[in-house]
Amino acid sequence: MGKAKKVVLAYSGGVDTSVCIPYLKKEYGVEQVIAFAADLGQGDELDEIKKKAISAGASQSLIGNLVKPFIEDFAFPAIRSNALYQGKYPLSTALARPLIAKKLVEIARELNADGVAHGCTGKGNDQVRFDVTIGALAPDLQLLTPAREWGMSREETIAYGEKYGIVPPVSKKTPYSIDLNLLGRSIEAGPLEDPFEMPSEEVFGITSSIAGSPNEPEIVDILFENGYPVAIDGEIMDPVSLIKKANSLAGKHGFGRLDIIEDRVVGIKSREIYETPGLLLLIKAHQEMESLTLPADLLDTKSRLERQWADLVYKGFWFSPLKEALDGFIDYSQKQVNGKVRFRLFKGNADVIGRESQENSLYIPDMSTYGSEDKFNHKSAEGFIYVWGLPSRIWSWINK
Repeated sequence: MGKAKKVVLAYSGGVDTSVCIPYLKKEYGVEQVIAFAADLGQGDELDEIKKKAISAGASQSLIGNLVKPFIEDFAFPAIRSNALYQGKYPLSTALARPLIAKKLVEIARELNADGVAHGCTGKGNDQVRFDVTIGALAPDLQLLTPAREWGMSREETIAYGEKYGIVPPVSKKTPYSIDLNLLGRSIEAGPLEDPFEMPSEEVFGITSSIAGSPNEPEIVDILFENGYPVAIDGEIMDPVSLIKKANSLAGKHGFGRLDIIEDRVVGIKSREIYETPGLLLLIKAHQEMESLTLPADLLDTKSRLERQWADLVYKGFWFSPLKEALDGFIDYSQKQVNGKVRFRLFKGNADVIGRESQENSLYIPDMSTYGSEDKFNHKSAEGFIYVWGLPSRIWSWINK
């Protein structure tokens, strides 16, 4: 395989991906670099990013609005899967990577490029997600990873870019590394590298502090159909609008902050701060809806498969046979997940205060009550317990 001549680069507008453009041309011999920036609802000035890529030497600079597929095809399946990596992180950043990688491959095919590239370093998770996804979707394309290979410090990277007209950042406004999309923000580095250091309030951008949140609680209803959230407070919404509404409601009341130690794919632990108010609220609501509408054995099995689903996505295997098989199980499990969950949002908390399902509730009041309406056959309990505990008694008879 010869050197790639035409390459599609995942472009963010930052220093690393900007320097990747001249580096690919000068050091790798790439003739055309096509920069692609994904709009994931992060609110960046995308026109400025587009111009920045051209000034750095890109032959084309493309912007793709991926907000709708990001929410519908990636975030909503994660909600149905109750996806929480290591039981905590709702994959707000990880979910975007297979979508971006898929788009890179599509553009490469459309423009007859023979390679794709990204600006991930060798220490993070994103390099794994991009590499594995691209390898799964297009093993014939060359994959170029200059930032992982060039061995330059931050200062050296900036100096290299200056040689090719890339204007360095005017000032370092923040010591933090921040990633933002419609599902939330991730914040790391700087003082946060000390896992005992309390994050200052300046770290947060889409959730209120406890002190700054409303002094009165707010009651919120979330409606589900087939495991998908479809309405908030009786208002039916499209998925993107629903996520925005959930972000606004939960974030206003200070819900959705995470401060966790996370095990990266490359084997190191990192301290991560996340703000994912809407996504966490919807996952919590979905879990509650399932508790009312699914039988215990299905809940137990699904909870174990949910952890596996989240692990696969976190580690880059969105497009894998196992992930697809798990999707089939989860999709079948959601047919009866219909109904409404009620929350009380107040001072950083989202407390479930009610749940109902008109058609699919497995909670039978006259079976659960201790009142006069009780229809549970208490006499059947003795025989059941005898059979249920028989293995333990046999073991005890034989071995004691």
